[in-house]
Amino acid sequence: MTIEEYFKTQSISKEKNGKKNVLKIVFGILCLLVILFSIYTIFKWCLDNSKIRQINKKIEENISTSNNEEEGELVNPPKDKTSDYYYYTSMPFYQVSISVLKSMNSDTVAYIHIRNTNIDYPVLQGSDNSYYLNHSFNKEKNGAGWVFMDYRNNIDDLDDNTIIYGHSRLNDAMFGTLKNTLSSKWQSDKDNYVIFISTLKENMIFQIFSIYTIKSETYYITPSFKDSIDKQKWIDVMKSRNISTIDTEVDTRDKFLTLSTCQNNQGGRIVVHAKLIKRQKRKS
Repeated sequence: MTIEEYFKTQSISKEKNGKKNVLKIVFGILCLLVILFSIYTIFKWCLDNSKIRQINKKIEENISTSNNEEEGELVNPPKDKTSDYYYYTSMPFYQVSISVLKSMNSDTVAYIHIRNTNIDYPVLQGSDNSYYLNHSFNKEKNGAGWVFMDYRNNIDDLDDNTIIYGHSRLNDAMFGTLKNTLSSKWQSDKDNYVIFISTLKENMIFQIFSIYTIKSETYYITPSFKDSIDKQKWIDVMKSRNISTIDTEVDTRDKFLTLSTCQNNQGGRIVVHAKLIKRQKRKS
């Protein structure tokens, strides 16, 4: 090997080593950025959860909840007196001081309570279906968002289908425990098959008729139907999706409540449908 060839070989070797060192440095920087971003994400998640706990504590300190034993109006009662409908309509209403909640946030339209879940929250309604995905009850930015009703619905004059959304949080906040409805343990308790709604004007009880998971779509969150034929088609599809042991009779005269939350990061949804069975006007 000549001297020229030797120095040329050394130069190529140094150039390769230099490129390797640059790649190592770039890779190291990228790893550091990923670690820092992960730490920030975890910190933000914990901070959001902490703020939600503080808000919930303040709500609990300011409102009163009670079982209202007074009579109410039966909605679309079946002729069969042995129907579970009559078992659920014998339950007391779950009443909440909505006026206090409205003084805390004027967007409050209702309160929702479901047995054997952590779902026990004021329901808000914004001018769209985006705001309360990342804003909490006090209207501050928060990744946990809040439980909210579809902006197309009217809680004082129920549509065919009233839709309520909430994030499925890993710490079981918001609609994080809606997944309980998928378990055989939850379904084995008959008393769980009702959803209690309290508004400023009335208290309501809904009986669950379908529970399932599905990829993201818009059909199940249709708020109103053009006619009874259109509504019956929707009913048939929602009942056919039911994966639970629940067998509730439903027809086009019913008013429906739909709960929706994310199941996974791939766009899956957990959905619960119920029908209105009992309502009671609240005394002013």
